[in-house]
Amino acid sequence: MKMGFIGCGNMATAMIQGIVKKGAASPGEVMATARSEATRKKIREELGILLGENNSQAAAFADILFLAVKPRYYEEVIREIRDSVREETLVVSIAPGKTLDWLEEQFEKPVKLIRAMPNTPAMVGEGMTGLCPGRYVTEEELERVRTVCGSFGLARQVTEDLMDVVTSVSGSSPAYVFLLIEAMADGAVADGMPRDAAYEFAAQAVLGSARMVLETGLHPGVLKDMVCSPGGTTMEAVRVLEEKGLRSSIIEAMKACVRKSRGM
Repeated sequence: MKMGFIGCGNMATAMIQGIVKKGAASPGEVMATARSEATRKKIREELGILLGENNSQAAAFADILFLAVKPRYYEEVIREIRDSVREETLVVSIAPGKTLDWLEEQFEKPVKLIRAMPNTPAMVGEGMTGLCPGRYVTEEELERVRTVCGSFGLARQVTEDLMDVVTSVSGSSPAYVFLLIEAMADGAVADGMPRDAAYEFAAQAVLGSARMVLETGLHPGVLKDMVCSPGGTTMEAVRVLEEKGLRSSIIEAMKACVRKSRGM
């Protein structure tokens, strides 16, 4: 199965690395395009996949074509490739805010469209992707894309009205978590821990906590209570976090992310 990527920024790079590492496609079955020479060099030398001469070539090559350019370039790119996209090609958009109806209108013909919102942990095989199929996509075709996205993490189908929420809770959220890890490490450094150790302790704590949520099936609040002994150190830290508005800050940040996604 041949895959094409139009655009090869951070997200596409993470996906390609996950796909090749897990064997969902060989390097010779993946083609990407890019405008900048630096990115084209990365495609050739770092990723080791095929470099497309232009977007139309990648579109004609691919059985599954990922549109991985910034949202503002979508109209231009679709005009360039729409005559090269074959009837059976699955076109996967990873742009926030671009609806299936809008995408279909740009192609000016029936196209097998799927909206997807992956995230950068795909680079290490721990991505999370939301998927929403268009009206011409069969269950079998959706499963094909779900399998590809599953090669670099988890993939779950959602209704289109939730795609902007997926952006906030998954697509953008690694940045929130990196901020948390950085802040935790800074706190440890402030109390005397070497920085390399601080990052390791903080990152492993986040990784282990996430696995507990996914693997135990317990409510996060229950897991939090398991750490908070009466009168203990953790409860004191949680009290300060609540006082400083951690929970409401995260919720408000996510709501701002959704608003921005819907306006793109």
